[in-house]
Amino acid sequence: MIFRNLKEMGILGINNRVGRYILRHNPRKNYPLVDNKVLTAQRAEAWGIATPENYMVVENYGSLKNLHLKLQQYESFVIKPANGSQGNGIIVFKEIVKEEKNGETHIYCRRSNDKLMDIEEVKHHISGILSGLYSLSGHSDTAIIQAKIDKHPIFDQYSYGGIPDIRVIVFEGFPVMSMVRLPTKSSDGKANLHQGAIGAGLNLSNGWTNNAVIRNQVVDTHPDTGHQLMGLKLPFWPEILELAARCYDMVELGYLGADIVLTPDRGPILLELNARPGLGIQIANLAGLVPRLEKIRLEAPKNLLAKERAEFSMKHF
Repeated sequence: MIFRNLKEMGILGINNRVGRYILRHNPRKNYPLVDNKVLTAQRAEAWGIATPENYMVVENYGSLKNLHLKLQQYESFVIKPANGSQGNGIIVFKEIVKEEKNGETHIYCRRSNDKLMDIEEVKHHISGILSGLYSLSGHSDTAIIQAKIDKHPIFDQYSYGGIPDIRVIVFEGFPVMSMVRLPTKSSDGKANLHQGAIGAGLNLSNGWTNNAVIRNQVVDTHPDTGHQLMGLKLPFWPEILELAARCYDMVELGYLGADIVLTPDRGPILLELNARPGLGIQIANLAGLVPRLEKIRLEAPKNLLAKERAEFSMKHF
């Protein structure tokens, strides 16, 4: 009975996602363009797609020796693994703190949750990234030190601590479903559903929230701000969907997730891509992916520009 109801709702399961969509539409040779955030950023720059600035890339342990001198150039920054997933290994630092003790300068980095890490702790974390602790494959990895993104004011009452992001599922270049992920205290300020962030479904036609869940349970208000989650309308909505649609052209993967953030000064920018996007977006929207995917497969016009594909999705979904 449960299986039949899920099928009637058009819910996409793991096996169908992999067998019917990922394996058939995602060439393996293009996976590195998505799995490796350094390559994604390079590709995006070549395509004129805005991303957060990468301050530096740490590829070996020797580069850690003078790290404190390099970090002092920046007021804030983010450390993340190039090949990580689900937000693991990412730490956001909102300021550099210097203290004079016994004639020596000690450097500390203040996290977004206000905890301080001394420079040796920061180096230790980067060493873990280099060793492959957070890598998708478990192999050695590269650490990225990236510009910290400021939160768009539209999210002031909808987010705790961190930066919300917008996940868009794109199939053959057409956006088919979207949600905004809102950080909570439980998620440690990260826009990560597995760690307790809110997933709020979005109407593709206009960018309005239509439902919200935490750990697959429907909620009406943000647990930390108390603000109603329904009634949020994202600005730059057509531009967000067009940006997501362009990612298909950029990496030539037929089934992907585009993670986009809204900035106060640059509008929507690409944060990262995912060749195996999760299925929780269906719960956030109380809707199944299958009918939308099949509509694109069977009915969508060919050879459209990214803007035209976004407009098609806004009209039909």
